[in-house]
Amino acid sequence: MKGIILAGGRATRLRPLTKITSKQLLPVYNKPMIYYPIETLVRSGIKDILIIIAPDYAGQFLNLLGSGKDFGAKFSYEIQDEPRGLADAFIVGKNFIGRDNVTMILGDNIFDYDFSADIANFKGGGHVFAKEVPDPQRYGVIEFDEHNNVLSIVEKPEQPKSNFAMVGIYILDNRASDFAKNVRPSDRGEIEIPDVINQYLDRKELKVSTIHGIWEDAGTFDSLLRVNNYWAEKAKQQLNVDIAK
Repeated sequence: MKGIILAGGRATRLRPLTKITSKQLLPVYNKPMIYYPIETLVRSGIKDILIIIAPDYAGQFLNLLGSGKDFGAKFSYEIQDEPRGLADAFIVGKNFIGRDNVTMILGDNIFDYDFSADIANFKGGGHVFAKEVPDPQRYGVIEFDEHNNVLSIVEKPEQPKSNFAMVGIYILDNRASDFAKNVRPSDRGEIEIPDVINQYLDRKELKVSTIHGIWEDAGTFDSLLRVNNYWAEKAKQQLNVDIAK
């Protein structure tokens, strides 16, 4: 299993914070944002990680992260010249993926959840994760039945068929790169991730699991504030536990 972190894009929703640096380099409590997805992958046993970055801030990422040695991992880097959509990560990362399975996580998605069992038990096909949200129309929406069989996945629907959003981590086999090449750009001009995932669904090779615990897509001012407050409070609670010992 290899890992990909997609940390490209322009993050215009966070201007002026992102006028001089990448969104994924902004602080979340006491660490740069990108540390969180890195730690999610490393905790899950993934040590060979490709980080896909925009050209404007490539030097900042390299200076911060280096070879990955400080994380007990090996980092590779690729430039995404234009933000062509989330599924473009599988095209950019095709040579890196090779014949291996891959877990792709978005560089602005922050979890307090352990995916290690899901990754260790992955045999093939696709495995995605869902969380109930109050505003599903902002996300890729997953409709599934009482047996967790996926019925549909639709990107940002006006009338969502469920309240479950597909969160920004995807475990896929090495067909993901070829499936991404089959996708036509949407009206937004992007290669949409549900169009890749739906190719697994069409083959009845897609699994969905619901997650609990914190998940934030830290791409807006409000979500960035929430995730900062969450980790600050968690650090304070841990400190109190340590003092009590």
